[in-house]
Amino acid sequence: MNHPFRVGIVGCGNIADNHFQSYSALPDVEIVGVCDVAVERAQMFAAERGIAHAVPSVRELIALGIDAISVCTPHPTHEAVVAEAASAGVHVLCEKPIATDTGAAERMVSAAEEGGITLGVVFQRRFWPGARALRTAIDDGRLGTPMLGHCQVLLHRGIDYYDAAAWRGTWAADGGGVLMTQAIHNIDLLQWFMGDPVEVSAKAGSFVLGDTIEVEDTAAALITFASGAIATLSATVAASPNLGTRIVVTGSNGATVQVTEYPEGSDAVNDLWAIPGEERAGTVFPDGLSGDIPVAEVNARLLPLHRVQVADFVDAIRSGRQPAVTGREAMKSLQIVAAVYESARTGLPVQIRSASVESRHFTHLSHSLAEAGKSR
Repeated sequence: MNHPFRVGIVGCGNIADNHFQSYSALPDVEIVGVCDVAVERAQMFAAERGIAHAVPSVRELIALGIDAISVCTPHPTHEAVVAEAASAGVHVLCEKPIATDTGAAERMVSAAEEGGITLGVVFQRRFWPGARALRTAIDDGRLGTPMLGHCQVLLHRGIDYYDAAAWRGTWAADGGGVLMTQAIHNIDLLQWFMGDPVEVSAKAGSFVLGDTIEVEDTAAALITFASGAIATLSATVAASPNLGTRIVVTGSNGATVQVTEYPEGSDAVNDLWAIPGEERAGTVFPDGLSGDIPVAEVNARLLPLHRVQVADFVDAIRSGRQPAVTGREAMKSLQIVAAVYESARTGLPVQIRSASVESRHFTHLSHSLAEAGKSR
């Protein structure tokens, strides 16, 4: 490009500052403007950071002459924002999840392809050194073929977290509970390590926060992958104190590697590396338990990873390559979440097929659980 890379930020909530700081750290990148349906919030965000323009709509933001936008809006709004940007030829980096149903995600990917734009999705934990070390051990054969995995998410979100924003914990605005909003990061990593998912059997419920939220606070699943490999998933936001997350992968040669994130938002470490000739092990909680962590602190701890992924996104556009996490790649974790919800609703295994089938499953489940909540 023969001019600075011009970007805009859509949505001025908590995570938007990570995008602002990430773009600000890059050379030849100019943050032209921000937008939010609550224009006063956009104006305050812009004034505090010296951004020239604050507007109330995506259309007005695009009209400022930008090359790309970051989408930091509530999950169900992602599709409309991406579609508008794609039609204008503007590249998009979208916060996770890509959407709240796979039908919407497929339409977003198609819109990006038809518009000739780059669509990236933020799964910044893929840039953990520990996660990349595990992926490398799979790629170079030291772990063998992944055959058994486990993903454990033991987080804490109290009533105050949900009370702080009325949309949290609702099907309409959050699109789901612990799986959709928190554990999807770890589910993305699990499928990145294990391969394409093909079947899910699951249970889910709201055991602690049922009087506060419509969606699940806890879920467990058995996932089968195209290779025949299997993995278990357990996730909750009802743990107290917050115990972080971990992913364990065992390969066909018997080697096992664990990636642990503790405290939440910290760089994950390989506290178990049981590859022949390279064995080492650490302690999951070397400094004891740190207690529950405010979400703002978690976001702040993730800023270095946001910076790496934003830099990757900008470089991908400049060099004409795909970003680290494409829209189509981001659909895989969403398919798993949707299949968990469907299996929990029906009590039956769910095959992961086309996006259109999965989106119907998700819609039926959200209505069923919403009705169940009304009857309590």
